[in-house]
Amino acid sequence: MLPIILLSILGLLVLFLGFQKSKTLLLPATLLVLVVVLITNFLNWNDVPSLYFKGMLYENKLTMAFSGIVILSAFLIVALTRGFVDDESAQPAEYYALMLFSLVGAIMMIGFENLIMLFVGVEILSVSMYVLTGSDKRNLRSNEAALKYFLMGAFATGIMLFGMALLYGATGSFNVTAIKSYVLTNATPSIILYAGLLMLLIGMLFKVSAAPFHFWTPDVYDGAPTIFTAFMSTIVKTAGFAAIYRLLAGSFSGIYTFWWATLAGITILTLLAGNVTAVYQKSFKRMMAYSSISHAGYLLLSVTALTSHSQSAIVFYSLAYSLATISAFGVLMIVAKETGVHSNEKSESFEAFNGLGKKNPLLAFVLTVSMLSLAGIPLTAGFWGKFFIFSSAVDRGLTWILVIAVLMSTVGIYYYFRAIIAAYMREGELAAIKISPFYRLVLIVTTVITLVCGLLPDFLKGLV
Repeated sequence: MLPIILLSILGLLVLFLGFQKSKTLLLPATLLVLVVVLITNFLNWNDVPSLYFKGMLYENKLTMAFSGIVILSAFLIVALTRGFVDDESAQPAEYYALMLFSLVGAIMMIGFENLIMLFVGVEILSVSMYVLTGSDKRNLRSNEAALKYFLMGAFATGIMLFGMALLYGATGSFNVTAIKSYVLTNATPSIILYAGLLMLLIGMLFKVSAAPFHFWTPDVYDGAPTIFTAFMSTIVKTAGFAAIYRLLAGSFSGIYTFWWATLAGITILTLLAGNVTAVYQKSFKRMMAYSSISHAGYLLLSVTALTSHSQSAIVFYSLAYSLATISAFGVLMIVAKETGVHSNEKSESFEAFNGLGKKNPLLAFVLTVSMLSLAGIPLTAGFWGKFFIFSSAVDRGLTWILVIAVLMSTVGIYYYFRAIIAAYMREGELAAIKISPFYRLVLIVTTVITLVCGLLPDFLKGLV
């Protein structure tokens, strides 16, 4: 896996660039690293599936697609970190290095063939995110968020590791293929296998903010610096669902009748908790946190269905969700900076967008497209993402869950449109907002891709 090697080596080089007096090279160097890694990720696209590192990592078109999404998301998010260079208290070299190292963990989670490699990937990604969450050392909210994330994440990791130990005790192997062989050849698998699978799922569902393991999400997303909240809500979620899908489809499809009901219940609970609670939020950032929980529910619906269409549906939805989320947080960062305060209730509330349509039509349009995509409105990528997710549920016959998912989608329209209404239908105190050409380019790219995927969904869907 060339991307893992490049990210590890080049991440260290970026870290050493921090010793220079000038910080100007850090952002271009990090972006260049991500471009190189993104290109190398697809070098073997037409080759047969391969195993690496003593058979512990697996690579095929699916893993490359998921890896491409997380690397592209990281590139777009890093491109919005121009403010690090001007902030005297920031440590951009450390931030960029940690973001690159976290991608190593994400790619390991996506392509694991051995449960040990899954655990290593989860830990690399999680430890990096713990540090980045608390990177604003002068902000009590950031410190509190980092502590909550670390303590609850440590417990979840312990449960996940214990589940892996039970699976090893039942099957005698950590290998995904060997576990699948055990499941298929044993008509009545050991009770230890069932317990191990449930504990492993608990740990993984915590990482993707699925209910009832979601309680950390609002406080952590709200307290972390906005740029790292965007990173957390896209890269971590995409890698987490890629790992869950790989785990269930690769090893435990043979005992689908055992785990599907549990996952279906968690899916319903996640959809209800995320959408209903988001309605009552006054903070845009907290609303996006509960929105992240609700989108975990939609992705879980496709994982629960586990049909032939689930694979492409999860990939498409992950890309659509990541692009819209990056756009939304990008606009929030620019508006918050314009208010003069980066992390307070006023700059992060819906009222912060009042009058945005008049002061900066481009930002208002980007915000509108991102909200429409997250709500699943036609002509955006989010519409087709939900359509493919719902289609996989229909294929499995999960119509009763589908009804709940559709109802929750209508609830989502309400709280997403609050930002659009604020931007176009309310008067605000914002002065004329000027954004740098670089920021403008990033937001235009995310918006254009969102619209293109909404107009030509079959092109991307047919690649995987």
